[in-house]
Amino acid sequence: MNYQWYPGHMTKARRMMEENIKLIDLVIELVDARLPLSSRNPDIDVLARNKARLILLNKSDLADESANRDWVEYFRGKGFSVLLMDSRSGAGIRQTNAAVEEACREKRERDRRKGIINRPIRAMVVGIPNVGKSTFINAYAGRACAKTGNKPGVTKGKQWIRLNKNMELLDTPGILWPKFDDQKVGQRLAMVGSIRDEILNTQELSLEIVDFMQAEYPGALCQRYGVSEEQPALNMLDEIAQRRGCLKKGAETDYAKLSGIILDDFRSGRLGRFTLEKPPAGEEA
Repeated sequence: MNYQWYPGHMTKARRMMEENIKLIDLVIELVDARLPLSSRNPDIDVLARNKARLILLNKSDLADESANRDWVEYFRGKGFSVLLMDSRSGAGIRQTNAAVEEACREKRERDRRKGIINRPIRAMVVGIPNVGKSTFINAYAGRACAKTGNKPGVTKGKQWIRLNKNMELLDTPGILWPKFDDQKVGQRLAMVGSIRDEILNTQELSLEIVDFMQAEYPGALCQRYGVSEEQPALNMLDEIAQRRGCLKKGAETDYAKLSGIILDDFRSGRLGRFTLEKPPAGEEA
């Protein structure tokens, strides 16, 4: 399956970010803790050069705990301020102010030397679709000020949000990039729901999820569905269908219905906590 999704509003969103970056002191980048590299738009590093940076590993409650620690260490080694975040429950929100101050320390000192005191920090919140930017903003602000949804592409335009006298946020639409050089990146993004299911072969995607869980998290499928994992992935899908009543006339597997169940269980954490990629081995910080 070829993975790609770059609707017209993403081009406009990137242009808007380029126009507004000169107003920004800090770029707060949300990435999905289950795939921290694949969920980083490579354009952000170009747009945000010479700006203070804070990376939030969002949805960390759905990711492998040991992998979370490895990724925090990896990004800190790259010179980023980093924070684990679960913006749905609010975990990590209280630590955000301290992380912002840490990321902006050098800028604060430069302002002080120039006699600029108490100027609010202007931060741009960026990330790919469905990574939880608006949910984070609402939790951080303590009020509903950004539209949220469980599908990619909810935020379509920019929105300035004044949190308090010390902080202003610019919410931006989630943007991908025009072409994935590695289709594995597209596959991982599709697996967690950052590409619209309507343009995907979800039946093929559910098979890839079963393959991944068998290889990397053995026992999780057995625990959730009560199936034997000592069989090919396709056979396992048929057994899950039998147990979940995903059958057509003639007792044939209803793969469309089954794939919806598996995708939902995978993305929601009902199959357990997992991380799709590890920090690059031996890469210098």
